[in-house]
Amino acid sequence: MNQLEQLRQYTTVVADTGDFQSIRSYTPQDSTTNPSLIVKAVQKDTYHSLLEKAVRDNREKSTEEIIDRLLVAFGCEILNIVPGRVSTETDARLSFDTAGSISKGRDLIALYEAAGVSRERVLIKIASTWEGIEAAKVLEKEGIRCNMTLLFSLSQAIACADAGVQLISPFVGRIYDWYKKSTGNEYTGADDPGVQSVKRIYNYYRKFDYKTEVMGASFRNTSQITELAGCDLLTISPELLQKLSESDAPVARKLSPDTASADPVEKITVDEKTFRFMLNEDAMGTEKLSEGIRLFCADTLKLEQMIAELRQK
Repeated sequence: MNQLEQLRQYTTVVADTGDFQSIRSYTPQDSTTNPSLIVKAVQKDTYHSLLEKAVRDNREKSTEEIIDRLLVAFGCEILNIVPGRVSTETDARLSFDTAGSISKGRDLIALYEAAGVSRERVLIKIASTWEGIEAAKVLEKEGIRCNMTLLFSLSQAIACADAGVQLISPFVGRIYDWYKKSTGNEYTGADDPGVQSVKRIYNYYRKFDYKTEVMGASFRNTSQITELAGCDLLTISPELLQKLSESDAPVARKLSPDTASADPVEKITVDEKTFRFMLNEDAMGTEKLSEGIRLFCADTLKLEQMIAELRQK
């Protein structure tokens, strides 16, 4: 078996892309999108027609509503390919707006349901700020499942699990990027700080019997992926899926509930004050969360500009 086939023995493989053709090639269970991936996709001739259609069919609606319909259009296309779930992201400008995030989550689910897609097949992606986690807590009680994104620290992970969210997406590659830049060191294998962060979260969840799923995300190389074999899910770019499929190097299970129980970590109670202090003490987590929100906001603005240009035609 190649590495991708071996990985599937231990972990649910998810495609991290807005490119339908890539998704078909690797037959993942689920698929995730974000503003950056959607912007990248609609600039290709293959997918630009989805943007044109969203504008053409909704000229009387606001730009915000057109973007919602575009995101759902991509999600519906993806769900025609994958047997599981698609993750659709809320506007990053709502990252510190609990009520706004709740409203946006409801709006997106309503659009999916109007298109004949059950809410069980959709994960609403929300930034793992305190306000975002509070929004997810409300949405989960309504049967709207959430994927907490831009997650870099244990404090965020614990707050998400306490809120009863469906799934979290710790960003392996961006953690690696921060430590590489700040120390000047290269990290490989089990020494990678991004890998260590996900292992710590996974072990904490399994040791204390949290039901929230852990989906490692934002990978820079296949070593980061294989070091997390056994994680509940891993969302992987088409480029790295291809590399995994081209290698037959052995992949061993690295994470499991059995080994998690031996982790010496103690349970931590995280209220708002503790959350904010723990995150503040984590320079990497604080910086990467802020940077991630800014980058997703910038890509949403790019999408708005594309829509504005199409409206003028």
